[in-house]
Amino acid sequence: MEAWDKHGKLITYLRELGDAAVAFSGGVDSTYLLAACKEALGEKTLALSAVTPLQPAWERRDACELAGRLGVKHQRVDLDVLDRDAVASNPADRCYHCKKAIFSRLWEEARKAGFSHLLDGGNVDDLSDYRPGRQAVRELAVFSPLEAVGMSKEEIRANSKRLNLPTWDRPAFACLASRIPYGTALTRENLEQVERAEAYFFKKGFSNVRVRHHGTIARIEVDPGDRRRFFNEQFLDETGAYLKSLGFKYGALDLLGYRMGSLNSALAKEERS
Repeated sequence: MEAWDKHGKLITYLRELGDAAVAFSGGVDSTYLLAACKEALGEKTLALSAVTPLQPAWERRDACELAGRLGVKHQRVDLDVLDRDAVASNPADRCYHCKKAIFSRLWEEARKAGFSHLLDGGNVDDLSDYRPGRQAVRELAVFSPLEAVGMSKEEIRANSKRLNLPTWDRPAFACLASRIPYGTALTRENLEQVERAEAYFFKKGFSNVRVRHHGTIARIEVDPGDRRRFFNEQFLDETGAYLKSLGFKYGALDLLGYRMGSLNSALAKEERS
């Protein structure tokens, strides 16, 4: 089935729901889903954006701007997930506890607004990586329409481009906690260090970057084709000085470049089961 045929299938699926509150981050998947909900359900669509210490400020701004562009009612939902030890202590199943807290709160807001369905942007590609948060989604009866119609990330991008959505070619982005190794406590300080370090690289023109936080070391992952940009003494000096100003003692370029979920590879197999 072609990507656009799946879009039609998605619209039919959404119309059968009758209403939809969408967990909206402003990323590729949730933006496409929100646009489809607007097409299928019109005013019976609500965008709910969780605001936690795990999201950078630019993501919150983008979500607000995108919801306005799509003409969808948008509500920010503040939640301090760091007050939960099962999140702040950063265990291997942190994502499960975090998603459970976030989606439980989003359900409360959706019901208050009179909505009977809560949706997220999960798709079939999410099934191939370690994502304990998907369990929380299932337990809370959150619908994942993109997964239900068998849509992949590539198909979501293709359909987003056809709909002229500005997010169609946006690099994938995970929450800031994904930059910190499991077992290392999450704090506002280390999350802010990551956010500010990545913002530096975005300003330098890197479209896809992760700064992995290893205590005193910032391990930098960029797209493989961008690694050569580090072979410039002035840039190295400036970058090293900036990372030190954030509190890191050392900066290191990952020689293999960016890999999705690279910290997950450190998990023992039994922790994934």
